[in-house]
Amino acid sequence: MGQKKLKRFNEIKTFANVLEYPVGMQGQWHTFFKNENPLLLELACGRGEYTVGLARLFPQQNFIGVDVKGNRMYIGAKKCLEDNIPNAAFLRTQIEKLADYFSAGEVSELWITFPDPQLRTSRAKKRLTHPRFLRLYNHILKPGGIIHLKTDSPDLFFFTKKVAQMYELTILEESDDLYAGKNIREDLKIKTHYESLDIAQSKKIYYLKFSLPAEIKDLDELLQEILKHEEQLG
Repeated sequence: MGQKKLKRFNEIKTFANVLEYPVGMQGQWHTFFKNENPLLLELACGRGEYTVGLARLFPQQNFIGVDVKGNRMYIGAKKCLEDNIPNAAFLRTQIEKLADYFSAGEVSELWITFPDPQLRTSRAKKRLTHPRFLRLYNHILKPGGIIHLKTDSPDLFFFTKKVAQMYELTILEESDDLYAGKNIREDLKIKTHYESLDIAQSKKIYYLKFSLPAEIKDLDELLQEILKHEEQLG
């Protein structure tokens, strides 16, 4: 491990706004933030640009960036400490373990910003909008809770739309070219480090806002068969 990473890993352990694999946090986030404001998560937050940006825009809401890579999370966490942003925190853990840290219905909204699209069909279950993950989100989200997907991957965008149709998700907003529209909401103008790397602005940005049904069907084998068939067709 490089000296820079090692320094960050050691320093982040002293940050009051970072929790690494904490115990006993289910249902206790209102105590951590010292208020009863709505709780929103950014999944696979990376450097935390969206967590920081949302916390600035909406001071009456609490935001938690979730990622397993503390080296990246360090950047957003330190920014919040330096700029005194009290309504943002960071949780270091695997997304698959969210139910270990949040109780049923504790979360109001989820943001999934530029996740790895896991393009190979054999890795479809690792896509963060796969029904495998949606069932997990359904447990921690309030009834009618919102999920936002922002991505530069048309494959992930159309995969998620396919899932929405098969599993009866409710699509509330969608765009296949977000920045081409007018009057873009401030929360959609936030850019992650990954997005800003596209210096030539050559990629379109896709956006979906949707909610989940009370119960998510088990059509996963059929979904995988459809994906394999589409892959074979090219």
